[in-house]
Amino acid sequence: MSQGPRSGLAAVSSALLAMSRHLEVRDVLKTIVASARELLDAQYAALGVPDDHGGFAQFVVDGVSDAQWKAIGPLPRQHGILAAMLREARTERLADVRKDPRFEGWPAAHPDMSDFLGLPIRDGDEVIGALFLANKDCAKQQGSCGFTSEDEELLALLAQHAAIALTNARLYERSRELTIAEERSRLAHELHDAVSQKLFSLRLTAQAAAALVDRDPSRAKGELQQVAALAAEAADELRDAVVELRPAALDEDGLLATLRTHIQVLDRAHTARVTFDGRGVRALPAAQEEAVLRVAQEALHNALRHSGAQHVDVTLDRRGGGAVLRVTDDGSGFDPQATRRAGRHLGLVSMRDRASGAGGSLTVESVPGKGTTIEMEVPGG
Repeated sequence: MSQGPRSGLAAVSSALLAMSRHLEVRDVLKTIVASARELLDAQYAALGVPDDHGGFAQFVVDGVSDAQWKAIGPLPRQHGILAAMLREARTERLADVRKDPRFEGWPAAHPDMSDFLGLPIRDGDEVIGALFLANKDCAKQQGSCGFTSEDEELLALLAQHAAIALTNARLYERSRELTIAEERSRLAHELHDAVSQKLFSLRLTAQAAAALVDRDPSRAKGELQQVAALAAEAADELRDAVVELRPAALDEDGLLATLRTHIQVLDRAHTARVTFDGRGVRALPAAQEEAVLRVAQEALHNALRHSGAQHVDVTLDRRGGGAVLRVTDDGSGFDPQATRRAGRHLGLVSMRDRASGAGGSLTVESVPGKGTTIEMEVPGG
């Protein structure tokens, strides 16, 4: 008996620590559900976050495989007793959820459930989620619920800390959104100050050249040369302004997490499959991390927008104290020498500049019809 309370306390402590490690809302939701299921020894667990229409904006499950979840299909807008819990905001402990008058059935592929424990997750007076458990793994008498009053108390304790973790995650994501908005605003001012005057001068010079073309071709040629010089200066200042803007996610999450998130977004946004594998890379100096991220973004842009690739693989490996980035696609490829002779560089000059500026190197391997591999190596601190 003496082992029980200590074991229970250790399990609760582990669950709370697991919740506190995550800052993304989706990760927090998954951790809460997994922790609750393990803590109360249930077969199934779920957590729903309400929307503004009586249903769920997010719904996370644990104990159901991906194949089962896919077979179940989309959940209805109203979820029977689950949605009722959001409206009534009270704890429910049932011997058989199927016999409750609010039960509305479930899809054919849905697993069978009987004993049920659910309670709201509150932030003050606001219900920010509802946590559900089903099928306690224990011997049950006919018509009785496997979940006990002690389980209910334990889940209530977990829900209190879940509310804190979920609220913190929401605040964190909101903070990041505000940071991004602030940096966008700063970038707009930087671009205006750095480039607008050059563009104004370029426009006037181009107009002067156009006026001189017929009556003084020699002077017109000189004005056009000035147009080219002004355009080059404007491009340099634009690049400097953009380079100065270090992505906020790098400071918050580090290179590996930032790359992984960026690639997950691209994978969802494009028909091509985009994958990422990062292996044991240590934190790098700020200049190196930003250079790696920018080169990855440029290489991914080329692969997804111009190459027609079906698969793009990104890897980031440790090499000595530094790292090696590799972006490989199965797209149309190109002849690097012919591209250089034609004056087209697909961002290769910019990528090489970033690599060398971070003390690293960049190599490009590409053959028409056989895809492209861009590799960048940077040293550590």
